[in-house]
Amino acid sequence: MPAVFSSLMLALAQLADGRVLRILLKSLAVTVVLFILIGGAGWYGMDRALAWLGLSDGLFTGAGSLRGLAALLLSLLWLWLSWRIVAMAVIQFYADEVVQAVEARAYPDRAEAARDLPLREQLSESLKSAGRALLVNLLALPFALALLFTGIGPAVLFFLVNAALLGRELQDMVWLRHRRDAADLAPASGLERFLLGGAITFLLSIPVANFLAPLLGAAGATHLIHRKKRS
Repeated sequence: MPAVFSSLMLALAQLADGRVLRILLKSLAVTVVLFILIGGAGWYGMDRALAWLGLSDGLFTGAGSLRGLAALLLSLLWLWLSWRIVAMAVIQFYADEVVQAVEARAYPDRAEAARDLPLREQLSESLKSAGRALLVNLLALPFALALLFTGIGPAVLFFLVNAALLGRELQDMVWLRHRRDAADLAPASGLERFLLGGAITFLLSIPVANFLAPLLGAAGATHLIHRKKRS
């Protein structure tokens, strides 16, 4: 726990670094554009789906307006649920730059020993991360629905699932640059990885903080991996 907390504090302090700040602004711009495109497509798709299900303009007066409002509310819910997947997929694509910026300032010796991930591998990891997050969350959905009667059950389930997923993603952002082969295990423990993922999952649910959370997680994972490697 202390290692995770101190790593996140170091990452937070590094947000003032000009190089890190530029990556933050660039990744945010891409995330917002993707979010607008996904939101627009989601609204249109839900509007067409509701019309196909019978809520057409000819059903009754005002059906079109009601359908549009329902589609808007559903698309906003979809955007809220998909923010973590989209934001983390984008930062995964820029992960190499984030890790390089942190290593160059705090761990220059490790920066020299790291390998640069080619664009193809960065894109592949980003898509795999998004696909894995989407698939696991969809698999968890029936269990979340079964826990609706508990009130807080679905929120706890999704938190635990995404903390585990996110911890792995954040670790891989750093470790892929440094491992010698697939059998070379990262120095952070499973619990530390889960706590890091849990902290970022929590921040992703808080307005304003959710914009900083992905980059903060990548920077925090970099500090955690290298500080554990030194100890």
